[in-house]
Amino acid sequence: MSQRILVTGAGGFIGHHLVTFLKQQGHQVRGIDVKKPEFAASDADEFILADLREAKHAAGATTGVDSVYALAADMGGMGYISTNQARILFNNSLINLNTLEAARRNGVRHYLFTSSACIYPEFLQTDAAVTALKEEDAYPAQPQDAYGWEKLIAERLCLHYADDYGMETRIVRFHNIFGPLGTWEGGREKAPAAICRKVAVAKLTGQSEIEVWGDGRQTRSFCYIDDCLQGLARLMASNYRDPLNLGQDRAVTIDQLVELIAAIAGVSVTKRHVSGPQGVRGRNSDNARLRHVLGWEPQISLEEGLAHTYKWVEAQVERKLASGVSTPETRREFSDGRYRPASAVSGTAGD
Repeated sequence: MSQRILVTGAGGFIGHHLVTFLKQQGHQVRGIDVKKPEFAASDADEFILADLREAKHAAGATTGVDSVYALAADMGGMGYISTNQARILFNNSLINLNTLEAARRNGVRHYLFTSSACIYPEFLQTDAAVTALKEEDAYPAQPQDAYGWEKLIAERLCLHYADDYGMETRIVRFHNIFGPLGTWEGGREKAPAAICRKVAVAKLTGQSEIEVWGDGRQTRSFCYIDDCLQGLARLMASNYRDPLNLGQDRAVTIDQLVELIAAIAGVSVTKRHVSGPQGVRGRNSDNARLRHVLGWEPQISLEEGLAHTYKWVEAQVERKLASGVSTPETRREFSDGRYRPASAVSGTAGD
């Protein structure tokens, strides 16, 4: 049955993909964000450019919809999260308080909040050989940063709205979602996109060395965007109200991630480990409850997802190099100034 759906954060990576996915399912979709998608036009029936930190915009956006997928957030990779704690806590608190209350007042029945694996306690993630995190491991609480604390509070708010007002709330905890059409430079990009960029720059400029933050032995799991979308739709259609992990349960080291991407690119790189924000030492998703609740788990392998992602990121890097415009990241990664248009460099895409 077709529904009227609001996607907040529709200008972001997951939100943009989700709008397209929901349209393909036959729904009427309204998107809202402070910016439109950067890399492709939105498929939303209506796209509102507005700031959900202002209650009036949340009220308008949630009018006349059946369901809300709440993805709007001020966020980024570890480089951003670790240096903008007050801003993140302030902005995301306003966004989620305004959106949830507006949805209640406007009679929205189904509300899916996108939380994060960042809510899990730091003391459970001090070893690279981490024990996979179960949903009940969230308490006693000790998230590493403000981003995780705010997500945890917003989870609690959703549970209380369900209890007090009868809203059908759903809560998903993302574990490192990645794929094409996402931020790949500028400081807000996540590890897969950042490493894809660095490997692509090395390939297209004839270099071999790339920087890796930390010793490269920290571990994470990574889930491809198509699996994420399937999981969101299945959770929204379920009767499950408690928080649920959504991610792959295969952990790899950051060094292994580099090697996988280099192999996909067809190049050999030398890793130079440097100091930088690393987050927790190890993190992985326990998917037992996901399999039990949804009868499903992510199907796309890390290698397949990285192949799609690298191809897209390399095209962005090649376009940037061909334009002759460098970025702070490219200047930092190769300070010798040897950037040249991709067409003048051997090993470009399509060769």
